[in-house]
Amino acid sequence: MLRLVRVIPLQSGSAGNCSYVEAAGVRLLFDAGIGARRVTERLAEHGVDVRRIDALVISHEHSDHVAAAGALARRFGFPVYITAATWRQAARCFAPTDPVRHFAAGDTLRFASTLGELRVETIPTPHDAVDGVVFVIDDGQHRLALMTDFGHVFPALAQALAGCDAAILESNYDEGLLAGGPYPAFLKRRISGPGGHISNADAAALLANHGARLRWACLAHLSETNNTPELALATVRAAIGDRLPLHIARHGACSGVLQMGA
Repeated sequence: MLRLVRVIPLQSGSAGNCSYVEAAGVRLLFDAGIGARRVTERLAEHGVDVRRIDALVISHEHSDHVAAAGALARRFGFPVYITAATWRQAARCFAPTDPVRHFAAGDTLRFASTLGELRVETIPTPHDAVDGVVFVIDDGQHRLALMTDFGHVFPALAQALAGCDAAILESNYDEGLLAGGPYPAFLKRRISGPGGHISNADAAALLANHGARLRWACLAHLSETNNTPELALATVRAAIGDRLPLHIARHGACSGVLQMGA
């Protein structure tokens, strides 16, 4: 039986990140940088009941990814999967009784349903976080990359992307806009440094060199100050041509439903 994968980027960027993935009968949230009301409303717009979420998985401790994690878990009763080091750094976001389950960066998480098993592979990242990860979600037929918040392309990430059918991929800044923009020098160095974020050009090269299997890609975590959707799309298009659909994960709103399968 051909399986359907549904992906809903609920919000992306420095004001908050959260994505919904449904596959193999499992419903997951990835990151929780937006509050319960926005999560509930944006899921409901696409027919998803937040009370049916099976788990929340956290990538790292920065507030735009974890601020609402504890509140969501308490309100709706689903567990939060998070590394121990990330949980300690984000302790302010949690209560002692929150349903937290620890994993180690590099682990594969497994979620079962009546339709089968969903695997979430975690890959450690070079980012200015204590224990950050990116994800590859595998339902046995499709592999989805969920890859943001890393400072440079590294071999394990490129290898994982090469085996994926779709990707939500960081394309944080335009090099010219960052260099000439209003940020102080130390922040520009942090963003463009090996533990910061990747640029449009980096994302374009990654997709050109390692994205041959992809059916679509969604550019995510765009800076509101140092990037525009038009620049990100143009930079990637120049590198890959018209061989696959490109989407943009929006800053302050849901980006609609992306699918694979039937």
